Amino acid sequence: MITMQYSFTLPADYDMSIIDRRIRDKGPLLDGFPNLGFKAYLSTRKGEFGSHDNLYAPFYLWQRPEGASDFLCSPGFEALTSAFGWPQVRTWIVWQAEISPDIAPAKFATRDVLQTKPYAPLADIRRAESAQAKADVETGNALASVSGFEPTTWTRVRFRLWREIPEIGEHTQAYRVGHLSLARP
Repeated sequence: MITMQYSFTLPADYDMSIIDRRIRDKGPLLDGFPNLGFKAYLSTRKGEFGSHDNLYAPFYLWQRPEGASDFLCSPGFEALTSAFGWPQVRTWIVWQAEISPDIAPAKFATRDVLQTKPYAPLADIRRAESAQAKADVETGNALASVSGFEPTTWTRVRFRLWREIPEIGEHTQAYRVGHLSLARP
């Protein structure tokens, strides 16, 4: 499994209802996309949840890398980049992905990107991150919890989907979920 996210920073005076409409109209097109675990259509407005910018920042969990490749080569992604520009697509190898069967009501998401210290004990960090991802969903706090690792920049990602917005940390990016595309049952 891999996870990926790209983000478009939009001008402070950008009419975010354009993004809301885009999500509403285009979101269902990825429902059941091959090899997709889920796609969370995310946005936030400047000042909301402490955000410094207007953002459109979808987050994906792919069951197989071919799904990500097929999507990035698709006419849908081509249309997106024609409208908003060519984004940097960040990817992480999934360490743990826990998804509640009751994921559909997710309304909020949080994402933390953490730097890994040089020579840190990766196996220990992986065990701890995986245990936390499991606990987040098992306790019923999160509807989905994904932990991943990227060895080029040595970053880790913690991504969570929520019914209600949790307390937001200083370095946490929070979003509204406009649509959630899921794998076919």
